[in-house]
Amino acid sequence: MLAQILALVVFVTMFAFIVWDRFPKHYVTLACGACTSIFVFGFAMKDAKAFINTMAVKGIFTKEFWYSAGEHAEQTSGINWATIIFLWGMMIMVEGMAEAGFFDWLCLKIAKLANYEPVKIFVSFMILSSVLAMFIDSITVILFLAAVTIRLGRTLKFNPVPVIMAEIFCANLGGSATMCGDPPNIIIGTSLGYSFADFVMNTGAIGAVSLVIIIIYFYFTMRNRLQDPGDRVDPSTIDVEVKIDNMKEFLTSTIIFGVAVALLVTHAITGLTVAFIGVFIAAITLITAGRKAPMLLKRVDYETLLFFIGLFIVVGGLEETGVLVVIADFIAKVSGGNAYVMIAIILWVSAIASAFIDNIPFSATMIPVINALAQATGVDLATMAWTLAIGTDIGGSMTPIGASANVVGISTAGKEGYPISWATYCKELVPGTLIVLAISMINIYVRYL
Repeated sequence: MLAQILALVVFVTMFAFIVWDRFPKHYVTLACGACTSIFVFGFAMKDAKAFINTMAVKGIFTKEFWYSAGEHAEQTSGINWATIIFLWGMMIMVEGMAEAGFFDWLCLKIAKLANYEPVKIFVSFMILSSVLAMFIDSITVILFLAAVTIRLGRTLKFNPVPVIMAEIFCANLGGSATMCGDPPNIIIGTSLGYSFADFVMNTGAIGAVSLVIIIIYFYFTMRNRLQDPGDRVDPSTIDVEVKIDNMKEFLTSTIIFGVAVALLVTHAITGLTVAFIGVFIAAITLITAGRKAPMLLKRVDYETLLFFIGLFIVVGGLEETGVLVVIADFIAKVSGGNAYVMIAIILWVSAIASAFIDNIPFSATMIPVINALAQATGVDLATMAWTLAIGTDIGGSMTPIGASANVVGISTAGKEGYPISWATYCKELVPGTLIVLAISMINIYVRYL
């Protein structure tokens, strides 16, 4: 009982400091991870095995960690090193692509194909944001998309704010469609043994339907605020340069990106795990970067990786002490074992929680909970996994602080003289979020229950 109380205290304290946002998040999770190791595993449990299980270092040196021979290597507790390694590799690849000018070129090329018409750019960039976020971290997607949108807005004399808000929403929606699109999905996939194809066939299918509906919704609710008729600019007078400074770097980064996508799509067939894919992609990026390799390594967001490590230790404390089983039993009792009620609870609780707190620790906490629920009630684990992924990914769109992409997009717009208030953001995106969540719940009910 003492161990459970201490584990809960550490967990709640960690969440409080993350929401407070006064200290760097990786400091918070690492400090709380240390407290879990010392006070929960050491003082209360006096169990070195619990600490070793949570650190999960031994698994890295097994063949199954790198090559699963068609079988999914599952890890439901402790530090998920597959997630850490995969994210590291993809971060290096994205930095290589940014250095080659891939993202600027792509955005400006699409704007040119849209004949520099604001409404066409609006719709095109929503689709682009969603598609890119399926394979690249949504923070990176919004960073360059928001910057290019503001640049085009000034040139074409349209208001970039509605476009940026729509891009934020679509990036979060696109991230829900694949295993590598959003950190919660990476954690869910590597923890429960689901492949890239599994996500595409399930959350991807739901996301595709939602994307069509949300584009139509934003088109009718936002298009009239893009530009006054008197501000329209003749497309023939526009001179927005679309050029590639280093064609070799550009082609190399594009090929590497294509290889990464191919490996992810086929990893369930080839048996190559996401950890292997992450290391392989990082290696070829660094090798081809030559003298720029140290710069790419330096640009990696190591703070986020450390944040994950501390987080996994704290959640491991909850699991090793049995707290998560208690939570699962409570949900099962409240729902009466009814699958429909259980799915609704997971979806809406995940969405509302993710609107105000970081969806990464929430999803990491919920994975062992839904695992326990599946064992206790017989409800299909996969159905609950897809529900959790959609709830955490989409729910984060509801508020300016619900996801990192939201914060980045709003910050970028504000620095360039286009402030987005809480009232403006919520007025536009809360209805859209509720629409997508309702569509998703109906999809889940019809398809799986």
